[in-house]
Amino acid sequence: MPIGLFLYEIDESFGPNLLADYNLTNIKVSSELLELLNEKHIEKKLKEAVVRKEDIRYFSSLLESKALEKKNLYFGCILRNEEDLLSLKSVFANIQEQVIENYNIEDKKNIKDFLKDTITSILNLIEKLKEPKIIKETINEKTKVMLDEGKLQEARELIDLGEVIPNELSELVKEADDLFNEGDYKKSKKKFMKASDLAELIQEIEIVSFLRKKAENIGNYPDLIKEKERIQKEINRQFIDDEKNEFRPYELLLPNIKRLIEISNYFEDIEEYDILVDLLEKIQKAIDISRELIDIDVEISQKIGKMNN
Repeated sequence: MPIGLFLYEIDESFGPNLLADYNLTNIKVSSELLELLNEKHIEKKLKEAVVRKEDIRYFSSLLESKALEKKNLYFGCILRNEEDLLSLKSVFANIQEQVIENYNIEDKKNIKDFLKDTITSILNLIEKLKEPKIIKETINEKTKVMLDEGKLQEARELIDLGEVIPNELSELVKEADDLFNEGDYKKSKKKFMKASDLAELIQEIEIVSFLRKKAENIGNYPDLIKEKERIQKEINRQFIDDEKNEFRPYELLLPNIKRLIEISNYFEDIEEYDILVDLLEKIQKAIDISRELIDIDVEISQKIGKMNN
């Protein structure tokens, strides 16, 4: 899971500016790294961006909320390449509002303390899902409170559930992750939803929210794969048809290429992403040249017209 969190802004005039960070290692967020994220967020118009440097990944997401006056804030994390980014994205969705609530540019210490607490919370959440024993300990603490409050029946029910559910929950999450890695996204989503229902029975609200968000993210995969295949066919059709024209209308390709860039970014397909970005730049160059040729063609026609008068 994450070895660092950071909060930064992208100013329209001055570019990216780091506001606060908290790291568990000596790996830092450099100006160069922020510029790479800036390029993806601003130039490529991606709400989520990933940059790889050696064995480290940097994930960054635009903070969006009606309660937030500034519309240029980004929340990021640092993680190793082998770590599960999908889980982290699911966590991010749950803590986004907390980030916004705790954001205060005048109090950088408060932001740093919040980032420290957040990374601890994320690590504890993931550890809970791996170790049923931790969930059982949490249940014991809850039942003690219930008993102190005189809620005997509720405490007994929770104790009984605590004997079985933590192990079932951990096993379900493992099965769901395995199915996801095998590419069986529909079954994986169902397993995560079932796991979230179990977590709800033992009142692990944070886990419930996390698992449902992860199931939602996985549920997007089949539709995105179908959309990607459809767009690729559409691009091939457009390109073949356009070969019949003297000036290919490259503008028709732009929306589809941009959407494929978004999808490849979502799937973290770095190789395909780089190919598509290069293709987009070449298409834009072709558009500029085509427009210039059209303008020259008009000028030539006008001059020939004058010559004939």
